[in-house]
Amino acid sequence: MIILMIRGIGVDAVNIGEIKRYIQDDFFGSAYVRRTFTPNEVLASSGAACPGTYYAARFAAKEAVFKAVASLTKSKSFDFRIVETLNEDDGKPYININNELRVLLDEASVQTLHISITTEGEYAIAFVVAC
Repeated sequence: MIILMIRGIGVDAVNIGEIKRYIQDDFFGSAYVRRTFTPNEVLASSGAACPGTYYAARFAAKEAVFKAVASLTKSKSFDFRIVETLNEDDGKPYININNELRVLLDEASVQTLHISITTEGEYAIAFVVAC
């Protein structure tokens, strides 16, 4: 049996309407999306029923990962674009651990990230456990 110790926990709630305003802004929208989300997240948003809700949930996930992991690193910060949240075929979200994120997780002595995302009314909420 493998026992994983919890190294960090993060949770974040994001106002969906606020993210919708950010991405729909003629001047700011494309820059916000490009500077915050990965190309795969942008691609996946095009198939979402409500892209604003999709982006809000992904932003909450990035914040939750930050809260769970950043304090365990020397710099106490990182670029949100290294956190990529995608979905399994059945819809279950997961954090895609790419090379940049793996380096950060290794520094924090974190082997894996578990995530749960929900939306309710005007809010998207993400909860992350770093083990």
